[in-house]
Amino acid sequence: WHSNSKYRRVVWQCNHKFSGNEKCQTPHLDEETIKEAFIKATNKLLKDKDEIIANFEILETTAFNTDELEDRKINLQAELQVTADSIQDIINENAHKALNQEEYQRKYDSLVEKFDTAKSELETVTEQIKDRITRHKNLEIFLDELHKQEGLISEFDPLLWNSLVDYLTVFEKDKIEVSFKNGIDI
Repeated sequence: WHSNSKYRRVVWQCNHKFSGNEKCQTPHLDEETIKEAFIKATNKLLKDKDEIIANFEILETTAFNTDELEDRKINLQAELQVTADSIQDIINENAHKALNQEEYQRKYDSLVEKFDTAKSELETVTEQIKDRITRHKNLEIFLDELHKQEGLISEFDPLLWNSLVDYLTVFEKDKIEVSFKNGIDI
């Protein structure tokens, strides 16, 4: 606000504050308020950092394991290849022999449907694998930064913000919830 004057200040507001018929009632916040909320929430988080790190180490091997999904991905890729080969075989057979076209079309449509279903499932499994890997990496960065912190923080650090905070939810001017990347809300 007042970007061209000596009273310039950075203000944050909801993206939908002035869009549509229903205006967002969430108040705007100045940058200092957001920084203070971050510092308070981070200090509460740091008080439990040893427990948070220990819990992650216990859950890490099971929560982010992709072995089962990787096996499913390999099976789906094999199924896709077999189905694609079958489609090609039936097309070649139809091109070289006189076949009942209704029977051919039924088989062809069935194989294409099977291929599309397997392809869709493969895309879903691939996304799940990527999601687990990404969440794991983000949580490792989060915990690495958490582990580096010695004592409580007294000033805003943008690097710490980027590695710890997922998002903020503003309910009222004085009621702000900080959602950290490990799933904790303060």
